Amino acid sequence: MAAGMDFSPPFTVIEGGYGKDNLSGMEDDKNSENLDNLKQITNGKPPRHVSVLRHCVGTTRLLAATDLVFDGHGGTDAASFVRKNILKFIIEDSQFPICVETALKSAFLQADYAFADSSSLDISSGTTALTALVFGRTLIIANAGDCRAVLGRRGRAIEMSKDHKPNCTSERLRIEKLGGAVYDGYLNGQLSVARAIGDWHMKSPKGSACPLSAEPELQETLLTEEDEFLILGCDGLWDVMSSQCAVTVVRKELMLHNDPERCSRELVREALVRNTCDNLTVIVVCFSTDPPPKIEIPACHVRRSISAEGLNLLKGVLDNN
Repeated sequence: MAAGMDFSPPFTVIEGGYGKDNLSGMEDDKNSENLDNLKQITNGKPPRHVSVLRHCVGTTRLLAATDLVFDGHGGTDAASFVRKNILKFIIEDSQFPICVETALKSAFLQADYAFADSSSLDISSGTTALTALVFGRTLIIANAGDCRAVLGRRGRAIEMSKDHKPNCTSERLRIEKLGGAVYDGYLNGQLSVARAIGDWHMKSPKGSACPLSAEPELQETLLTEEDEFLILGCDGLWDVMSSQCAVTVVRKELMLHNDPERCSRELVREALVRNTCDNLTVIVVCFSTDPPPKIEIPACHVRRSISAEGLNLLKGVLDNN
């Protein structure tokens, strides 16, 4: 992807490009105050390359936290516009917070349409978008594009989003059904993603279905004590590193120093060592103030010859089947 990546609040931005925010749960009588605060935090300087958040998910009724990653292409206008406006579209939607899923899908489309109406911006630029919302213990991921969210669950990688590449079977079928085509992995021979906000030179009039979609896919899960952290990253990371490898790296680092910012830096460093050819944005979100516990492997008389990473990868494959 071309340059133009972006990361948006709400979190406190520290000068120099890194953000931290320690959030705790709020009781019901503070919910309205929390939502009002969210409505006020819709702008700020985005950090470069890496970022970190630590969310303490307790047993209280509501925790609303929003993490967003944008990976722009064809210029920076789309990424910049969506960064500044997407949160407002989410929290001002009539379905928020009653039906967060509906509000998220609506917000992505509203952002896409509003960007098309921006006369001062280059509406041929585009951006992918990945958001993570936590309400109580419910994690909701919305994704349009090839950024990826991965949950670290006691050392196992749980992918919470699907990369929207044009040659993905489901995306290819959707594209071809709507009259598009995939050439050498590119949508209509031009774009390496199948979903994005912007790129209006490749889209039909507003409201019309077209091969390049701004509608996000959503995935939801109920967080448990086994869910330790969330990694959000653009394709510059995932082009050279598997989801399981990233989770293994982060967990190992957290057990050493319990610093998610250093984990983000380590993932970026490792991707550069592996000669990634794309830009890099990595965010690590911890769900506890404590470091991950050591995983106890049951004693057995058979000598094990598989690594911990390989064992977790095998468990994930077996669970999915």
